[in-house]
Amino acid sequence: MGGLSMEWKEVTLGDFMQCNPKRTIKKGQKARKITMDLLIPHSKTIRNWNYEPYSGGAKFQNGDTIMARITPCLENGKHAFVSILDEGEIAYGSTEYFVFCGKEKVSDNDFVYYLTKTPLFRDTAIKSMVGSSGRQRAQMDVLENLKMFVPKDISDQRRIASILSSLDRKIELNNKINADLEEMAQAIFKNWFVDFEPFKDGKFVDSELGMIPEGWKVGCLGDMGAVVCGKTPSKSNSNYYGGDIPFIKIPDMHGNVFVENSEDRLTEEGSLSQIKKFIPPYSLMVSCIATVGLVSINTKPSHTNQQINTVIPHNKSALFYLYQYIKNNEELLKNMGRGGTTTLNVNTRSFSNIRLLIPSEIALEQFHRVVEGLFKKIELNLHESRTLSLLRDTLLPRLMSGELEVPE
Repeated sequence: MGGLSMEWKEVTLGDFMQCNPKRTIKKGQKARKITMDLLIPHSKTIRNWNYEPYSGGAKFQNGDTIMARITPCLENGKHAFVSILDEGEIAYGSTEYFVFCGKEKVSDNDFVYYLTKTPLFRDTAIKSMVGSSGRQRAQMDVLENLKMFVPKDISDQRRIASILSSLDRKIELNNKINADLEEMAQAIFKNWFVDFEPFKDGKFVDSELGMIPEGWKVGCLGDMGAVVCGKTPSKSNSNYYGGDIPFIKIPDMHGNVFVENSEDRLTEEGSLSQIKKFIPPYSLMVSCIATVGLVSINTKPSHTNQQINTVIPHNKSALFYLYQYIKNNEELLKNMGRGGTTTLNVNTRSFSNIRLLIPSEIALEQFHRVVEGLFKKIELNLHESRTLSLLRDTLLPRLMSGELEVPE
């Protein structure tokens, strides 16, 4: 092994760390519940939860790592470190979580989190999956029997985890700043287009949405831009994939106001095979199947899959208005998607026909100028976080294998 200042040893993971450690919550006791949909792909931090009576599911406390064991959540990176609870508090979540933590004097909690993020661990988990299509689950016994090299000394484990944690902390700080900036933009939107504060001195007229400023109108989402439903190029043609053109799917949108890259990418040939589905930069993408109501803006020429409808605004100054309008009406979208089936689905025609307030061009341009700086800062922070994520993901396997030496 590399890293001469550290002593490394080969371990069986079931001996090195606790797998599904015993945690106790009484049936019916109210506790924090962290469901699978609340985990943001590839994010260490848990940002949201609900309080509900405990009725079953994986249980965990601060210092534990929770990882999805079921497809496609495992492959999509639903994997987090629990640090949001009070001391001694136990929370719970999906039955489809594996829970891991350190063993006293043997392994560090933070190190265990990063060990479970290594390509070797993740690839082993994914390859261990068994079960019917769409319901395949990773096998804990395979992971418990996996052999890996780790630093013998727990202080060395902490040094490695500390380097990776510092990058994750900066990413999380950017996320918090962005959440505040988004809140500010949302407050301005409500002030302008719900309460009409800047326009109260003017004349108002009646409309199907109530009283609105004179000169404004009510129309359809499709009146404000071209609506494109995405499509997946044939997977059987390998020449279509592996290029530089983002092919955006719902997991790429989670937690991102702007999407600058994606897990999958198309070649020029793949893009040309469905050129009518091409979307220019700074279009508005909205998830409309299964997970309904996510809203993101692409920063590069892109394609999306068929679960996403995209609005290409006729007026560029309408972009942030439309972003906030759809964010503000997430429940409306979800209600539209409840068509009697278990899977939510807002089809392209229904999406295009959503009724909305269309402000005057002057009002749209003024709003755009007011919030544009907030959105530019969000975009810069997301770009920095992406750079830090790439650095972390490059360092992680090299640090965790001893290939890179950690300074004292």
